[in-house]
Amino acid sequence: MTLEERIRRRFRTALVKYGLTEDGDKILVGLSGGKDSLCLLELLAAQARIHKPAIRVEALHVRMENIHYETDTTWLQAFCNQLGVPLHIRTTRFDEAKAKEKGKPTCFLCSWMRRKELFNVAQELGCNKIALGHHQDDIIHTSLMNIFFQGHFATMPARLKLRKMPLTIIRPLCLEHEADIEALALEHHYEKQLKLCPYEHDSQRTTMRRLYEQMEQCNPEVRYSIWNALEREGKLIEEEVD
Repeated sequence: MTLEERIRRRFRTALVKYGLTEDGDKILVGLSGGKDSLCLLELLAAQARIHKPAIRVEALHVRMENIHYETDTTWLQAFCNQLGVPLHIRTTRFDEAKAKEKGKPTCFLCSWMRRKELFNVAQELGCNKIALGHHQDDIIHTSLMNIFFQGHFATMPARLKLRKMPLTIIRPLCLEHEADIEALALEHHYEKQLKLCPYEHDSQRTTMRRLYEQMEQCNPEVRYSIWNALEREGKLIEEEVD
């Protein structure tokens, strides 16, 4: 089985297993320009050409004025044009001084402002779902972060229905291995992001990535053990509650 066949098989399995797409869905893809979101858009664009379930796909790239973590928008536009996917580009910012006053981590606030723009644009466009490019490694790392730093067993679910707005967040790459996506990015000549963020190497997520690598050295099957635990506890399909 080729790399692309393996990725597409896991993608289709995720769509069915976690009920990520339904007939009539209009999906907004959060397109950061990194390898994960580019891979996600390629897969969903191909899925949209299949008649059942009938879905429509659009993409949003959010630029952050005070954090240089972006992709050349000319290249992104050409990429989306080739896939036949409409691309929307928005710019936002956050108040770093206010974040420090409230004790909020910069990475958290930056991520939240990008997510807020996604929510707003999705509703403007009449989308009922937002697709994010988190892969299986991301989801596992998040579960470890929650155990170590929050004291509870939770993660980013493959499907999350929001309570306060008519949107569902889906993560169709939830079964993909990061190493496979990295290899695909090389094969498909994805343009690399411009990453000049001063905070990207100073995070709990970086610590968890290193810890997880050590865990894999002890047990090469550890990803499946953690994933099975998340499934058994119902952490991969969730609905927001009050």
